Amino acid sequence: MGFMGDWPLRWWLVLCGFVLSAVMVAVGSVAHHVGSGADPELAGPARIALSALSRVSVLAQRPSRDDYRREMFGTAWSDGVGVTGGGNGCDTRNDVLARDLADTRRAAVASCPRAVVAGEFRSPYTGEFLVFRRDRRAGAVQIDHIVPLAYAWDMGAFAWPPTTRLNFANDPANLVAVDAASNLTKSDQEPGRWMPSNKGFHCRYAIQFVTMVVAYRLLLDRPSQEALRKALQRC
Repeated sequence: MGFMGDWPLRWWLVLCGFVLSAVMVAVGSVAHHVGSGADPELAGPARIALSALSRVSVLAQRPSRDDYRREMFGTAWSDGVGVTGGGNGCDTRNDVLARDLADTRRAAVASCPRAVVAGEFRSPYTGEFLVFRRDRRAGAVQIDHIVPLAYAWDMGAFAWPPTTRLNFANDPANLVAVDAASNLTKSDQEPGRWMPSNKGFHCRYAIQFVTMVVAYRLLLDRPSQEALRKALQRC
């Protein structure tokens, strides 16, 4: 079993596959070598992501903007979006909890008729086993944006229309349930400055990061491009 369970991995591969398949058609055959990793299911997506990475527009460093505000990406965890899971009657946070947690119990809450009120999982960022209880330290499990919203803002999202920013903030391909400590430590840092302490998750993390950068046509800073390249080459 993977760090988030077999079903979430299959779901994630299908989700990212749509973008990665389009990338493969656009860039043609892959010439880069990708090492054989522990999970053969990730080898194909890693090769495609590595090829796509070499074609992403890169800046020497992340711009130092001071106009980012969380509200620029709309209401947090809105169900009124045009990405997978939008309009299903449950807010985005509950959608991700339902996807990533195992042995869940459900109950109706204001934002979701079948919300996860209890469950368990291993944080992919650390490998730590966590038990989630909505009525007890619910904040110990948080939903992280793989590509941080502030980073996306700096790298192009400042020019997007509000609808695109709302979709980006709620796109399940950019979201993962993690332990609170890792989420707080990461903050809005990009791969050039932060990667998960669990090296076994670096491959998936890099694939997801590149997938979102390509799908939303974001820029990358040079240190992050190098960090992602190294992670993908180890897949």
